[in-house]
Amino acid sequence: MTVRPSIRLTVALSTLAAASMLGGCAPLLLGGAAFGTAMMVTDRRTSGAQVDDQAIELKSINRINEVIGERGRASATSFNRLVLITGEVPTDTDKANVEQAVSRIENVRAVVNELAIGPGASLGTRSNDTLLTSKVKASLIDAKDLQVNAFKVVTERGIVYLMGRVTEREANRASDLARGVSGVQKVVRVFEVVSEAELAGTQPTNPTNPPAAPTPAK
Repeated sequence: MTVRPSIRLTVALSTLAAASMLGGCAPLLLGGAAFGTAMMVTDRRTSGAQVDDQAIELKSINRINEVIGERGRASATSFNRLVLITGEVPTDTDKANVEQAVSRIENVRAVVNELAIGPGASLGTRSNDTLLTSKVKASLIDAKDLQVNAFKVVTERGIVYLMGRVTEREANRASDLARGVSGVQKVVRVFEVVSEAELAGTQPTNPTNPPAAPTPAK
C-alpha cells in the first residue's frame, strides 16, 4: 500500500469472527434524485473534490483495464481524492501495477491498495457484499448521532471498508456499527480524520506541513 504524506488519514484494520456477530438490521435501499441532490448539497467535500472524485473513478476504470484486462477484477473508490483499490488480481505484480496506474491519475492525493491476490470472487459472494453494504448504510442512517453522507461504504468478500472525512468520535461510532452487522468479517477504516474544530471550519489547516499517515494495522 502506498499513502502519500500529503493528506491526514487514519487507516486501521479491525478483525472479527463472523460467528460471534449479533444479528444486523434489515437492508435499506437508497435512491432517488431528491436524495442524491440533498447528499450533494450537504457533502463535507467541496464541490470541486466531488467532481474530482467522479473523474478519478471513471479514469481508474480505463487505467485498470489497461493494466490487467480480463486477468482480474479491480475497483477504485475515491473520496476527497483518496483512492481505495479493492478486488482480486492473480499476481503481486498486477497488484503493484494497478496501484501505480491509479496513483498517476490527476488529482489523486493518496492510494490505499487493498487488492487481494487470488481468483475473482464468485457471483454469490459479490451479491452478499452488496447486501452487506446496504445493511451497513442502514445502520448508519439509524444512528441519530451520525451524518450518513459523511461516509462511503465499500464491501469486498465480507470485508467492509469505511471512507469519509470524519471526527475520531464518528470514526469509532461508525466502525462499531459496521462490526455489529451480521455477516461482516472485517472492518477496515480508511478515514480522513479531522478535529471537531476543523469540521466546523474554525481551525485552518496547514497544507505545507501535514501530519504523516499511519499504515494499516494488519
